[in-house]
Amino acid sequence: MTTRTRTQSPPASRGADRHELIRVHGARVNNLKDVSVEIPKRRLTVFTGVSGSGKSSLVFDTIAAESQRLINETYSAFVQGFMPTPARPDVDVLEGLTTAIVVDQQRMGSDPRSTVGTVTDAHAMLRILFSRLGTPHIGPPGAFSFNTASVRASGAITVERGDKKAVKATYERTGGMCTRCEGRGAVSDIDLAQLYDDSKSLAEGAFTIPGWKSDSFWTVGVYAASGFVDPDKPIREFTEQERQDFLYREPVKVKVKGVNLTYEGLIPKIQKSFLSKDKESMQPHVRAFVERAVTFTTCPGCDGTRLSEGARSSKIEGINIADACAMEIRDLAEWVRGLSEPSVAPLLAALGGTLDSFVEIGLGYLALERPSGTLSGGEAQRVKMIRHLGSPLTDVTYVFDEPTIGLHPHDIQRMNDLLLRLRDKGNTVLVVEHKPETIAIADHVVDLGPGAGTAGGTVCFEGTVDGLRGGDTVTGRHFDDRAALKESVRKPSGALEIRGATAHNLRDVDVDIPLGVLTVVTGVAGSGKSSLVHGSLGTSSGAGAGGEGVVSVDQSPIRGSRRSNPATYTGLLEPIRKAFAKANGVKPALFSANSEGACPTCNGAGVVFTDLAMMAGVASPCEDCEGKRFQASVLEYRFGGRDISEVLAMSVTEAEEFFGSGEARIPAAHRVLGRLADVGLGYLTLGQPLNTLSGGERQRLKLAVHMAEKGGVYVLDEPTTGLHLADVEQLLGLLDRLVDSGKSVIVVEHHQAVMAHADWIIDLGPGAGHDGGHVVFEGTPADLVAARSTLTGEHLASYVGA
Repeated sequence: MTTRTRTQSPPASRGADRHELIRVHGARVNNLKDVSVEIPKRRLTVFTGVSGSGKSSLVFDTIAAESQRLINETYSAFVQGFMPTPARPDVDVLEGLTTAIVVDQQRMGSDPRSTVGTVTDAHAMLRILFSRLGTPHIGPPGAFSFNTASVRASGAITVERGDKKAVKATYERTGGMCTRCEGRGAVSDIDLAQLYDDSKSLAEGAFTIPGWKSDSFWTVGVYAASGFVDPDKPIREFTEQERQDFLYREPVKVKVKGVNLTYEGLIPKIQKSFLSKDKESMQPHVRAFVERAVTFTTCPGCDGTRLSEGARSSKIEGINIADACAMEIRDLAEWVRGLSEPSVAPLLAALGGTLDSFVEIGLGYLALERPSGTLSGGEAQRVKMIRHLGSPLTDVTYVFDEPTIGLHPHDIQRMNDLLLRLRDKGNTVLVVEHKPETIAIADHVVDLGPGAGTAGGTVCFEGTVDGLRGGDTVTGRHFDDRAALKESVRKPSGALEIRGATAHNLRDVDVDIPLGVLTVVTGVAGSGKSSLVHGSLGTSSGAGAGGEGVVSVDQSPIRGSRRSNPATYTGLLEPIRKAFAKANGVKPALFSANSEGACPTCNGAGVVFTDLAMMAGVASPCEDCEGKRFQASVLEYRFGGRDISEVLAMSVTEAEEFFGSGEARIPAAHRVLGRLADVGLGYLTLGQPLNTLSGGERQRLKLAVHMAEKGGVYVLDEPTTGLHLADVEQLLGLLDRLVDSGKSVIVVEHHQAVMAHADWIIDLGPGAGHDGGHVVFEGTPADLVAARSTLTGEHLASYVGA
């Protein structure tokens, strides 16, 4: 027998104890001004401050970016070649970093093949389940995938082994894709009446497609001179062969006026030139044409399920995979729990755990078939959280970007519990947030400011929540602000009638939305607010609103590169370029950094990029234009004593004054600048790249653009997203000005300050998904508080202290 002696383990190294903090020293990313902070590990730290103060620059672009860059460096050079290569943030010291998992509020891609099930792996597990238990058995998991097409092939292959020998081989793969719609669930149909007037000939200008003029050689000219159709005959009189060639002919080379060109049928040409492009990037008149000309209808082959007949025929207890994906996730979780089959027990446990995470995080009302592009920013963020909820990893840094977006006050408590649970498992949780309910649960608070843009970028406060409350910062002063109910509400000038609304989960809803007042539509997440407002108003915007247009500002993101900026996005640069051109007698294109005026060395980017393959690319300021983006000769032209680069370096406030009077007066530019100032973006510079703007700034920029549209009814979808408590006051002032100018404003919103400020509230519920879809209250905020008959009423009553 041997005896084992147990030696006492040495005391923990004191060197390790020094790493209980994440230390940031001298951070200068974007607008940060040599920021230095110490963030405690294994604690919940909330970063707050006005929109544009530098919160995301510190948390995402500095701490999280460096952590992810360092992890990428641990992989081989071969693997790094396939990964994104972020540059090292501009910071002197970063110590104590741990692995960072970023859960941001970026919308999920709007690929038609992407669904809630495919982005969370729940669909992958369901496919395995049906391939094992489904009857009749139709094949492996791929046979249930709407992204996998069936493939059959046969032929001879040569195997180079010893003597070369041809071997006959056949290959077959069973996929689940519907062959009619190719797994999209919808088929597109082009309305020919929107493409041409069939009573006219091509020579008479039959085409009604934007940009297709009768004298256009490259478009209309090819059809007229191709020889396939008679250009002088009305289209309705074409023979069957002419019609076939005109609409559907495959690409073929033709000679027109001595030039070799490609002729192809009108339908494939329209599909390539219009339908393959992103609708958001189209000019408004082109987008309107596409929306008129193209209709999407449910695929008759698969009835919108995206799946082949074989995949739909295989069932488990009478349910096929399409039925399972169409169920609300909480019902699907119940169904999975009812299956008992020892051979797939681990799979059932994993699938059940994933589905239970949906329910726990408040998304039990979704279905796995829901396209991921239709999720709101808040829903997308919570879907991304699902894979981290049950993770056994500890000592990880979780970084959240406003996790309460799109959440009713009732749901915020649930989100807070999840954040605390992640912290209590031994993780560091960093949260960028504006909502006082979430700031209140923080162990540590970092408040940035004092202002936005160049007026921000410094740490105004570091410490506890109580210290923040008593501190003299913008956040501290507004922390306990509570908007009071209005003493008197406006009287409506009419009503927008919605009758029998059944979009998504709405249950035959009848409601009158008052016009000429500020109406707030509220209710828990998934109760049917967006379905009611966007689904119903979209169809009744003409007649229902008395002929007035509906201007809708939704949460879809602005696509912005470093070449686009507030001046280009809002159309402000157009009148400025024309004024410069007129004053100097040259072409307007010279005053665009994306056109003829661009510096030839950097092509108008202002920086020169050097791609270093698997290492971070280097961006260095262009030596020729010194980052100004324009040719030296262009900068000699002046207007009002300034060159074009100096104008783009102005803030909105400066530019509003500059273009408002004197020799530099441009009324068209002044109007756009006034709208930007109205939405609280006076501090932005005109030439700041859009990809450096925060989420709140981008939404307000979009609101400023839409304010120019001639509409009688404005529909805003959660305009407080990304707004600080102090900014919400300014937003309420803007909404009041819109209503007072004779507009009707309808806001889908959860923020109690906006509810309290409303003239009329429509509350949907009582729950989410199939538990929602009813109007549970309509009336004034005071009546809602007095009744306390709904979840919203209870939370609003406690908010206003009633």
